[in-house]
Amino acid sequence: MAPERDGGREAARERSPAGATAAGRPRTRLDQPRSPRRRLLPEWDPEAFGRLSEKIARFLGTGRFIVWMTVAIVLWVLWNIAAPRDLRFDQYPFIFLTLMLSLQASYAAPLILLAQNRQDDRDRVNLEQDRKQNERSIADTEYLTREIAALRIGLGEVATRDWIRSELQDLLRDLEGRHNGHHEPDGFHTVPAERSPGRDAEDR
Repeated sequence: MAPERDGGREAARERSPAGATAAGRPRTRLDQPRSPRRRLLPEWDPEAFGRLSEKIARFLGTGRFIVWMTVAIVLWVLWNIAAPRDLRFDQYPFIFLTLMLSLQASYAAPLILLAQNRQDDRDRVNLEQDRKQNERSIADTEYLTREIAALRIGLGEVATRDWIRSELQDLLRDLEGRHNGHHEPDGFHTVPAERSPGRDAEDR
């Protein structure tokens, strides 16, 4: 029985981790993302808030908003002037209306500034992309310019058809001059060489 108990203890010892981490917290795997932590404060998406602020700023800068605000102010003033005294909620000099307009202005100004800052960030990114695109275009233009210059230099050293034709004409004149200046002995008559078809076509 004793050997069996010893074998069971050794097997249990092999299953359980050894060392200081045996009784500690469970091991976290590195190939898996961590679970999100709980936060006491509510989370909010800055991009969503920025898009909302841009929508509000665009609406504040339209004629529709001015018309609706004007209609609301006129109705507010008329109600507090012509309505029965018991139903009036903002007596003259319309302090509550002034407070509401001040509150609206205090919220509208930061929203407009936030929308402008987001627009400035987008413009800065677009300008940076345009600058990089211009740099690439300039580099490509310089490369093509160097290639064209190299081709021109290479073509300047190549024998053209006109140059070869002029050289052949000079050589032909030299041979004809030597032939005319040579005296043939008596009894020997030279037979004129047959002209090539290309030469006849050129003479025509």
